[in-house]
Amino acid sequence: MRTLGTMSERRRPATTTVHAGAAPDALTGALAPPLFATSTYQQDNPAGFEYGREGNPVWDRLESLLVELEQGNGALVMASGMAAIAAVAELVPVGGRVVGPANGYTGTRVLLRRLHTAGRISVDLVQIEDTAAVQAALAGAGLLCLETLTNPMLTVPDLAACIAAAHGAGALVMVDNTVATPLTVRPLDLGADLVVHSVSKYLGGHSDLIAGAVVVNDPGLLERLRFTRQHVGGILGPHEAWLALRGARTLAVRFERQQANAAELAGRLEAHPEVAAVSYPGLASHPHHARAAAQMAGGYGALLAVEVSGGADRAEAVAAATRVWLPATSLGGVESTLERRARYPVDAEVCPPGMLRLSCGIEDVEDLWEDLDAALAQTSGRA
Repeated sequence: MRTLGTMSERRRPATTTVHAGAAPDALTGALAPPLFATSTYQQDNPAGFEYGREGNPVWDRLESLLVELEQGNGALVMASGMAAIAAVAELVPVGGRVVGPANGYTGTRVLLRRLHTAGRISVDLVQIEDTAAVQAALAGAGLLCLETLTNPMLTVPDLAACIAAAHGAGALVMVDNTVATPLTVRPLDLGADLVVHSVSKYLGGHSDLIAGAVVVNDPGLLERLRFTRQHVGGILGPHEAWLALRGARTLAVRFERQQANAAELAGRLEAHPEVAAVSYPGLASHPHHARAAAQMAGGYGALLAVEVSGGADRAEAVAAATRVWLPATSLGGVESTLERRARYPVDAEVCPPGMLRLSCGIEDVEDLWEDLDAALAQTSGRA
């Protein structure tokens, strides 16, 4: 497989998504990679494969793409984003301390709390956008878990400052880059030790697979994580890997449209009489707008947190009244979705009752706007 030789040969992200891990098949010349649906391999084959839990040629291609996108030295694809996060948590010794996001991704908070309750690790959840709070919690920690944009509240931590503080305290740093994607920021460039992704979201991009990944610079960390993947067994199916590789080819063009839609809708919704608040880092009104502008060179993402007037019942009614926007969980697909996150008890702890998380797809922005405006009008009685 073709590889890049020197730093000067690095390609721009839009080219990377198309060409990384995409050498034509050596046997047939096929431009689309073959799908290797096998559990075992003949011994002493030239590629060195032995068993499906240890490796697959499609994994290698997808990992090569992720390495180039995040500018790391190694990557591992896993069964899900949570499998990736759990593998990172396994790096912490028994009884070790972990500092994580109090208002971040639901799955991370649930896992860390469960491990804390079981006595496996000690966990402190803090507001990671508050750099002083992060610094104060780091004494004795072995791992700091950050997100480039917290999901679902869309707050923005100071990555460089938090990473430096964690390293000063002797802790590893994991950054979940799912929501921002490596098209807007690359945490390894800022000193992070591990970057995780739910490949199910923007990288795959079509709501048709579950997959995760970890990208690192340190070969020692990579081998520890590889051991966990192989022996705990959180492996990715070859078909899911193939779908993720195919989906990632259009990441740059999809995400450009999604971010443009999000930015336009954020401005319109902020001025809407039926909307109480909008959280989007690209808005000047966002409390961390300046930080996001300095940190996220490629844009502000494609998620909005929108609090509608009228509370929980109104928010549910708005979600039920849309016709283009689909009421569904998850994010990052080509279709636009919305959801009242506080319907889930674990997110009710951090989300206002009337807050909708909007994941902007690639539809025409005017159709998205007209659908939202009509739903807001219908539920207010002004339709």
